[in-house]
Parts: sequence; C-alpha cells; structure tokens
Amino acid sequence: MAWTGYQTFIALLMITTGSINTISTKWADLIKSIGRDGEEKNFDHPFFQASTMFLGELMCLVLFKTLYKIYSKRADGTEDVSELTKGNRDFNPFILFIPAMCDMTATSIMYIGLNLTFASSFQMFRGSVIVFVALLSVAFLGKNLVKREWFGIGSVIIGLAIVGVADFVSNDNDGSHNKNDIITGDMLIVIAQIIQAIQMVVEEKFVGGLNIPPLQAVGWEGLFGFLTLGFLQIPFYFIRAGPPLTQHNGDRLEDAVDAFVQIGHSWQLFIAILGTVISIAFFNFAGISVTKEMSATTRMVLDSIRTIIIWMFSLMFFDQKFHALQLLGFLLLIVGMCLYNGITFASTFMSVRSAILRRTNRHRLDDESIINTNAGDTED
Repeated sequence: MAWTGYQTFIALLMITTGSINTISTKWADLIKSIGRDGEEKNFDHPFFQASTMFLGELMCLVLFKTLYKIYSKRADGTEDVSELTKGNRDFNPFILFIPAMCDMTATSIMYIGLNLTFASSFQMFRGSVIVFVALLSVAFLGKNLVKREWFGIGSVIIGLAIVGVADFVSNDNDGSHNKNDIITGDMLIVIAQIIQAIQMVVEEKFVGGLNIPPLQAVGWEGLFGFLTLGFLQIPFYFIRAGPPLTQHNGDRLEDAVDAFVQIGHSWQLFIAILGTVISIAFFNFAGISVTKEMSATTRMVLDSIRTIIIWMFSLMFFDQKFHALQLLGFLLLIVGMCLYNGITFASTFMSVRSAILRRTNRHRLDDESIINTNAGDTED
C-alpha cells in the first residue's frame, strides 16, 4: 500500500529531527565554554539537557492547545478531522505521569552515557530496548513469544555485544574517550533502556487504546517531566558527586546556573541546545504519528535509518573511527529487529508484489472506465 503524502511527510520528519536531536546533544557535550568559575570546560550538564528535551515536548502541548482553539472557533468540526488534533481528548492526564517519570529517568541516564561514549553507539545501544520490552511483555502482559521473536532477540543481543567490543577497541585509535568511560557509558545507556521498556509496557497496558492525540500525549509527558526534573535540580545543586556523574570529584550533581553561563558564552552551544529543544518536539510528534498512522514496525525501520545517518555524521565530524566490528554488530542488530517484528525477505517481497498488483489493477480499471466512457459518448 502506497504511503499518503502526510505519511511520507511524518516519516521524513521523524528521520530528520531524530538525527538532529542526537547530533545536537552530542555536539553540545563536545563544546568547550567558559563557566561561572571563569574556566573553559566541556558542557557537562546531562540533567539540564534532559530538561531541555522535556521543554521541547512541552511545546507540543502548547501547539495542540493553540490549534484546537483555532479549529474550534471555526465551528465546522475541523478539530475532529485534523491529523494534529483528532482523537480522544476526554481522559485523565495523570495516566501519563508514570510514563513521563520513566522517560525522565531514562533520558537523564542516557545523556550521562552519551557524554561518555560515541553518538553512534548511543543510538545503537538504544536498540536494546526491544529485548527488555519483549521480556517485560512476557512477564506482565502475558505475551507469548514465537521462535522467530526469540531468534530476533538473540541476534540483537549478539549485535550489541559486538558493538560494545568495537567501542572498546576503538579507543586504540581514538583518544577522545578512555576505556572506562566507554564501558560505563554503554552500560548506562542499556540500563536506561530497561527503564524505557517499563515505560512502553505501562503505556501499552494503561494508555493503549485511548486514541489520545499524539501532540497532546507528548505534551503532557513533557509537562510532567519538565516540572519534576526542574524541581529536582534544586537539591541536585547541593549534592556533590564524582565521575561518571560529573567531570571531577566534588562537582555539583547538576549546576543549572553554570549551564546558563556556558550557553551565554558560546553561540554554538546556544544553537546546539536550541536544536535539541526544537528537534525533540517534532521528533516525538512524528514518532507517535508514524506508529498511529502506519505501525510500530515502520517506526523501527525509520529509527534504523536514523542510526545510519548519526553514525555517518559521527565518522565525518565527531572524529569517530570506523570499525568493521561495529558494522557487523549493527547489521545483526537490524536483522534481529526485523525478525522480531516479522520483517523477512519473503514478507517484504510479498508486500511489494501486492502493492504493485493493486496499483496495476487500479490503472487497468481506470483505463477500462475511460474506454467505457468514450464508448458511451460515441453512441450518443
């Protein structure tokens, strides 16, 4: 079945903004700027960056409310047919609070991990979420996995293990990360995926089927996450910690004031943070819309394309070295995801063949209709 213009748009939007989001976040980590102590240093503020992500999601709620008000004033039912506002709007927003807390925790941990490892590895290790979602679905949703899905999970695990080895070996040629940083960063990202898997299972059990408009769902989670993490940064300011949570022993767990000072001293840093805020808003909307309009499988495939783009960008601009092991691991990761989601060569061939046959039959019927119309005109 051919995609509509809207489906093509949200697919491209998801790939583009998703790539920009990870690249912007990693770029900010690499930028050196003068802080409140007068010293030039890297922008190491994972909790502040997580707050900017939720700020971007919060913008989705503002946009939803604005569009809904404009459409409602027309009094022609536009709010019930527009792709941006249609859906169930009569629900308790607090059902999204627990998923938002999971998202907040996972994102903060991932941003700490991103500071310690490569952007491409960050994106690849996020693929481990499929393993934990499957296991939690079996445990709490009563799902039974078939052999194909178990093989897929096994392929994902092997692929991620190979990516981890490639990351460890890459330090021999790239001094931007030491071995301890890389291992810790990769492990933190995997731990974050366990929390995100819990989020997805909770959403499927309690939020699934409610048909909540994507902009509204993302917006409420952004509001809960932004407010909670914003308040948490007050005690974080007084908590002293050390690596890997901070650059040095005795640094504050999070210093939002220092983050703002660094942003004020670097226009590049300002652009990077702004890119994170804007891109995450559009990416989350596009991601949920892809799942709603097409399928979760399509979203997985598009996310894989995003990983390739981020990897290529890292090789060209972030001084990451190419390793064949990482390519092998990525291929096994993709194979595993495809197996788990039932995407095989045979199924893909049959889908393409069916789409071609439908289009051929449609053109044939259109041609016959034109011939019959012309024949009727001739008889008159």
